[in-house]
Amino acid sequence: MIYVQMLLSFLQIGLFSFGGGYAALPLIDSQIVKLHGWLTMTEFTDVLTISQMTPGPIAINAATFVGMRIAGAAGALAATLGCILPSTVVAIVLAKIYYKYREMSVMKGVMNGLRPAVVAMIASAGLSIMIQALWADGVVSFAADKMDFIAAAIFIASLIVLRIFKPNQIIVMAAAGVIGGAAYLLL
Repeated sequence: MIYVQMLLSFLQIGLFSFGGGYAALPLIDSQIVKLHGWLTMTEFTDVLTISQMTPGPIAINAATFVGMRIAGAAGALAATLGCILPSTVVAIVLAKIYYKYREMSVMKGVMNGLRPAVVAMIASAGLSIMIQALWADGVVSFAADKMDFIAAAIFIASLIVLRIFKPNQIIVMAAAGVIGGAAYLLL
């Protein structure tokens, strides 16, 4: 039964995650953490971190990791299939429609209307991850005992380095991991 639930949950995620992996994160959170309770928010954040570090699309990596964590290899297969099947079918159908009608004003209007929604979904996912990373209980509070100041300092420093110097993001991730590991070991 768990395999069918995973397949159906990730079918929904795959069907409604317009805009790629980051846009799927709020949907994955909703299905996996909130609706089914398969993972805690902390475990979900760990899955996202691993999904971003491994090659491949984030949503598919997350589906595979969640499936493996919950129901082993068969769960990973069910979750991954559920995640990729809708997008594959929809992409083929939409590509045919788009190439046939791409010059129509209605098609241009639909595409322009989807962009702000996709940006909002990505921003929502980013804020959720940031809140989980900086506040252990997931509730924003600037009290000294509630906020992870090491994580906040690494976040701000990484953001500044990325915006000003524009280095390779992998180098920034690796440096943040080393600095965070050292800081948490020493403090």
